[in-house]
Amino acid sequence: MDFEKIIVNLLKKHTKLKEISLETPPNSDLGDYAFPCFQLSKKLKKSPFEMAQDLAEKISPPKSIEKVISIGPYLNFFINKEEFIQETLKEIHKKKNKYGSSNIGKKQRIMVEYSSPNTNKPLTLGHLRNDSLGMAISNILTFTNHKVIKSILLSNRGAHICKSMYMYKKYGKNKKPNIKLDHFVGKFYVMFQQKVAKHKKLEKTILEMLQKWEKGDKETRQLWKKLDSWAIQGFKETYKMFGSKFDVTFKESDFYNKAQPIIEQGLKKHIFKKDEDSSIFIDLEKYNLSKKIIQRANETAIYVTNDLALTKHKFEHYNLDRSIWIVGSEQDLYFQQLFKIFELLNYSWAKDCFHLSYNLVYLPEGKMKSREGNVIDADDIIEEMTSLAKQGIIKRHKLKKEELEKRSKAIGLSALKYYLLKYDTSKNIHFNPKESLSIEGDTGPYIQYSLARANSILKKAKSSNKIDYSLYNQDEFNLIRQLSLFPTTIEKTSTSLRPHLLTTYLFELAQTFNEYYHTHQVLKAQKKTKEARLVLTSAVIQVLTTGLKLLGITPLKSM
Repeated sequence: MDFEKIIVNLLKKHTKLKEISLETPPNSDLGDYAFPCFQLSKKLKKSPFEMAQDLAEKISPPKSIEKVISIGPYLNFFINKEEFIQETLKEIHKKKNKYGSSNIGKKQRIMVEYSSPNTNKPLTLGHLRNDSLGMAISNILTFTNHKVIKSILLSNRGAHICKSMYMYKKYGKNKKPNIKLDHFVGKFYVMFQQKVAKHKKLEKTILEMLQKWEKGDKETRQLWKKLDSWAIQGFKETYKMFGSKFDVTFKESDFYNKAQPIIEQGLKKHIFKKDEDSSIFIDLEKYNLSKKIIQRANETAIYVTNDLALTKHKFEHYNLDRSIWIVGSEQDLYFQQLFKIFELLNYSWAKDCFHLSYNLVYLPEGKMKSREGNVIDADDIIEEMTSLAKQGIIKRHKLKKEELEKRSKAIGLSALKYYLLKYDTSKNIHFNPKESLSIEGDTGPYIQYSLARANSILKKAKSSNKIDYSLYNQDEFNLIRQLSLFPTTIEKTSTSLRPHLLTTYLFELAQTFNEYYHTHQVLKAQKKTKEARLVLTSAVIQVLTTGLKLLGITPLKSM
């Protein structure tokens, strides 16, 4: 039974408001839920105090609500605690890992595109933030009954790719890789960046190579296939380590030349125009989005050319209801332009495109410089996190090598993922590896540790389904109330696409449980009280486990 929904529906019936927001009173003497009457008072031009009094007199609560009273400008609800406790715990134990799931998605088909690297250099820490968001959002959308298709776009053609190709051709001398494949390819991209600073004419050489590639020049294509396959194989190894998974892989090389009918349509409708140099552009100045080149003067394709064809393919081939791109905030303007182009081309699905923007990730000064000196490699940070986690485990336990490796990876990656997810996407992250691994504070290992502690209690005793629900005290009611908020938190996270709402919830639940554990005996309590507390502990385990899995984090029974 969802008590919050019962109250919301009661209020909707009596206020005619479409959206109802409830608050939690600062202490239990003021009830369990509170409705602020300020919004309603503006609508009806009455004071919020009067509105609260009027509603308290009008509302006839069901048995699950003990009383409704007005306290100042608030309408406060007191629920039947024993019924609430019983319903919540029974629902958790009945639904198990389905507790918190819902049907708000109604089987809508959503494609979530994330990671999307360039195949000319290794993955970075920024890609790991992207992947963490993509996996968590996909899991949560699936949990709320959306049909999710996880996709990756490999940006494997273009001038940036030709830079690695050209340098390998000139200086690589057909050498075989002697390091991880994507890092080998990346070395030649870095080499180009160093050379072009002194030899500006190289940029023209690169565009000539790109033209050869687009015309299907055999030698250029063979060289491209070799480096492309190396980079992709390297990515696969990193994705496997991090746990990134995709249902569909798109390659820019498959779509760059399929936008011509769309470009011709745009020209015909006078949405696109030809510039003096024969490049094709769209003027979006009146939408405050500036001019956007659609195709270069030499007819070579750019990102937008590819995205025009690929997005049309996505919606038509996969019958999508919505498409989400998880891409860094430096591309905000680009996606505003792209979506406006879809709208002007009169595509019915233009309104169903959404860019989930996120900000940058930094490391503390002096920490972990990458091979390029200014970008943090994903492989380096994964290795560092696993190593730091291992050092911590060795201090606490003597484990067999296989178990040590397994647990080090689980804790290291969980710490990393949680840290990358706990911030709102609009915020920059200053990532501190050691801080993220602490078993105190708002970290992944703290929640894993709380879960391991709860599991250790159940190891020593079996919980019973037949318990006396009247034995729970106010502290236990507060903990159960937090458990009851899990479904609402999942719905909010799903609709807002903000995984940090779930990380915050899990941290607060773990905190409440740890405080409870410190002040209440479980295994040494009297028999009936012990049984009730074991059932509560089991419910906490279930919710923490489900929540961590949704975030892509491994739940652990031992730390």
